Amino acid sequence: MSDHAIHLQLHVWRQSGPRASGRFVTYEARDISPEMSFLEMLDVVNERLTAKGEEPIAFDHDCREGICGTCGFVINGVAHGGQKGSTVCQLHMRHFRDGDELTLEPWRARAFPVVRDLMVDRSAFDRIIQAGGFVSVNTGSAPDGNALLVPKVDADVAMDAAQCIGCGACVAQCPNGAAQLFTAAKISHLAQLPQGQPERYQRAQAMVAQIETEAFGSCTNYGECEAVCPKGISIDFIAMLNRDFLKAAVRVEREARVAGGSG
Repeated sequence: MSDHAIHLQLHVWRQSGPRASGRFVTYEARDISPEMSFLEMLDVVNERLTAKGEEPIAFDHDCREGICGTCGFVINGVAHGGQKGSTVCQLHMRHFRDGDELTLEPWRARAFPVVRDLMVDRSAFDRIIQAGGFVSVNTGSAPDGNALLVPKVDADVAMDAAQCIGCGACVAQCPNGAAQLFTAAKISHLAQLPQGQPERYQRAQAMVAQIETEAFGSCTNYGECEAVCPKGISIDFIAMLNRDFLKAAVRVEREARVAGGSG
C-alpha cells in the first residue's frame, strides 16, 4: 500500500434485524487509499471481516455514481458525510485525514425503520409516489408530448425538481424527520408541465395526506434538508407544495359550497 494510505477508526452501528437491539462496534480501517470512495473503503473493511469469519457491515448501494439514491447513511452526524452535492458513494477518502474517527449510523427517522446495520426501509417514499406522483390522464404518445411547447423557465424549474433521487437524506437530517422536500420535488416537477395540470391539486392533496399517514414529522423550515441534499433541491419547492396544497383546499371548499347551494 502507498505511503500516503490513511488509517481510520470506524464506530459503526450494528443491528442484526428490525427488532433487534443495536450498538456501535469499533473497527480499524487501515491502509486505505485516499482515491477510494467511501463505499470502496467499506468494501475493504468487509473483505477483512469476512476473511476473519465475522459478519460484514450491511449497507445499501447500487449504481455508485450518485444516480440511483440507494446508498445513504450518517457520517459524524451528517447525512452523506457533509461533502456538498455528494452521495456517500461519491464521497472520497481524500476528504479525511489520517487518524480520523468516524461514526457511521443509519438514517434516524421513524418512517425509515432500520433493516440491518446501515440499511433502512425507505418504502414510505414509494407510497408517497403511489399516492399521486404520476400522470394518469391520456397525454398521447411521445411525439405528442414533444409537440407541447413548454417555456424554458418552466422546463428548467421542472428539471431542477426532477433531480431528486429519493435517497432520504432530507428526512434523516431534518430534526423533525419531515419528508416535505422529497414530496415537494415530486409534486413540483409535474406542476410545471402541461401534462401535470389536470391532476395538479388532487396530486398535492393526496401526497400530503400520505405524508401524514406515514410516520414523517412536520416541516418547520430548519433548512437542514436543503443543506444535505446531494442534488441541491431548493426549499423553494416546499413553498410551491404549500401553495398548491392551499389552493386544493380552497377548491374543495368552493366545490362543497356550490354543491350545497345547488341542493
